[in-house]
Amino acid sequence: MPIYKTITVSPTTKAHIWKVEESEEQLSQGIVLTSHCQKRMDGMKSEAHRRAFLSIRHLMGQAGYKDDDLYYDDFGKPHLKDGNYISITHSHNFTGIIISETDEVGIDIEMQRDKILRIANKFTPLVEYRTLANTEAIIRKLTIVWGAKESLYKIYAQQGLSFLKHIDVMDFAFDDKRTIAQILYKGTKSHYEVEFMEFEGFTCVYALRMMGG
Repeated sequence: MPIYKTITVSPTTKAHIWKVEESEEQLSQGIVLTSHCQKRMDGMKSEAHRRAFLSIRHLMGQAGYKDDDLYYDDFGKPHLKDGNYISITHSHNFTGIIISETDEVGIDIEMQRDKILRIANKFTPLVEYRTLANTEAIIRKLTIVWGAKESLYKIYAQQGLSFLKHIDVMDFAFDDKRTIAQILYKGTKSHYEVEFMEFEGFTCVYALRMMGG
């Protein structure tokens, strides 16, 4: 069962991506779930969701963790018992995790779809995208911005945080493969490094909270 991609973000931070092509039975092999997670999986009506759930446990195994090493806080944010930082994402047949020993991290995978044009004004000022050459480029850029804001939201994990009002992603070119972003919420400002990549019609974005930010 192959890993689709492993990205060494820094000496202390790695992201792993899985393309889910195996059956549920294949993915179950070698995975031991806690009773809480077994209940969660038993409650999933969709086989695709169960397969994604199991593939994430394989990704954790790649990073040296078991299901038992993971817990969630009241906001639904995942944590590792050893104090390292983790973020998890799932979109269609791709799943991903990012783990860091040193930095708060967030990851998001999104399928590039024209649906994003209809919801764009809910998360970003659309006027910023009028210079782009065509609809495909606008969809790609909006998907990166959405993924960046999702990643930051996962790091910040506070009720009431608005994608549109509180999270600002600096403009970038596709070739940059990176940008920076900030959250200004309740008078507090924090800064983040954002990196992105595209593959098979999907966009993966991950963010790290900058030291002192």
